[in-house]
Amino acid sequence: MRKPLTHTQCIILTLFWALLCFLVLTSAPRIDGPLIVAILISGALVFIPITKSIKARSK
Repeated sequence: MRKPLTHTQCIILTLFWALLCFLVLTSAPRIDGPLIVAILISGALVFIPITKSIKARSK
């Protein structure tokens, strides 16, 4: 098993994900269903490991 992420790593990952979502949303000509689904999936791919590492760190 990997080492849990530190607080700094969690914050940096979250900020990079938010910046990427902001760039995608502001540059998209239209906000439609596939774009929203892609953002939700990317959010799951970012936040599931973060929550797992926070839970592993608290044990």
